[in-house]
Amino acid sequence: MPIPFHTAPHADEELRGALAGLLDGLPPRQAAGAVERLITHYRGKVPTGAPVLRDRADVVAYAAYRMPATFEAVRAALGALADRAPGFDPADHLDVGGGTGAAVWAAAGIWGDGGERTRATTVLDWAEPALALGRELAGTSRSAALRAVEWRRARIAPGGELPAAELITVSYVLNELTEDARHGLVDAAAASGRAVVIVEPGTPAGYERIIEARGRLIDAGLRVMAPCPHGDTCPIEPGSDWCHFAARVGRSSLHRRVKGGSLAYEDEKFSYVAAVRPEVAGTAAGARIVRRPQIRKGQVLLDLCAGPDARRGGLRRETVTKRHGPAYRAARDADWGEEWDGGRDDGRDGERDAGRDEA
Repeated sequence: MPIPFHTAPHADEELRGALAGLLDGLPPRQAAGAVERLITHYRGKVPTGAPVLRDRADVVAYAAYRMPATFEAVRAALGALADRAPGFDPADHLDVGGGTGAAVWAAAGIWGDGGERTRATTVLDWAEPALALGRELAGTSRSAALRAVEWRRARIAPGGELPAAELITVSYVLNELTEDARHGLVDAAAASGRAVVIVEPGTPAGYERIIEARGRLIDAGLRVMAPCPHGDTCPIEPGSDWCHFAARVGRSSLHRRVKGGSLAYEDEKFSYVAAVRPEVAGTAAGARIVRRPQIRKGQVLLDLCAGPDARRGGLRRETVTKRHGPAYRAARDADWGEEWDGGRDDGRDGERDAGRDEA
């Protein structure tokens, strides 16, 4: 899996098991038709207030088709936050626009139930069928935090406030909002959360929404923990590229029927930002791998985004060869989305610098 994360046991297995029974009694043609309509909706421009999930058939199709991908993307983003702020273990979690609850399952996968106390979790969404199914799914879990989630119907509106929470997640929501509502939600999350994690599809448009949200979080006084190694302007030139990552997702039989594919997995592309209030201890990564590593004979090419304090900040390509010893072995095992420390502990920084090429 491209992005490393801490994970509590059973969260992903439990979710897969809970989803497996959802399609029982739902005619395959009806499920496939609902999924096709939701895909069209998901890829288009959606005005705020448009009813996406109209009934249980829609919600079941959505959960079976999209929930595993959302879960893996959010779990990866939360895992990156946990890696950079290892002392952070949120006592409460607010998931805005959470629908069937993929993000609360992801949080349980990273931090378990919250140590000695059970994490207080609230999911806000205005689609009652989604909340009902989320409650049903969470009720099957062994996690006390998941079983105790409060599923609250609420509409996202410009200028609205959010309850205070140590962790606020907003995943795959910004695309469904008007510009004013989008700005208002990000600002409200920044004002109410100690840590804010926002995830969007890994498309150019999704990246633009993340960059916009990132700027508003920084302006509100939060520090970026991931994926960026810094809080300065993104070094990617607008319109030339976009920053995104991938999470491996197991395909259900419904996925394969609708997409006409035979592979047992797919990669969910996503963009994200994780930011914290100043009092949350943690440091951003020194550098992050922003493309799939290119493994060639005797060398590995790593495309990196590095912090402003690095000897070569911004975007760069680092070439790690066999002569770099442990660093070369680490580079061969490295994945897209991981942090990269340059293998400094092998004592060969000078040789490695000689192998660096500008991206």
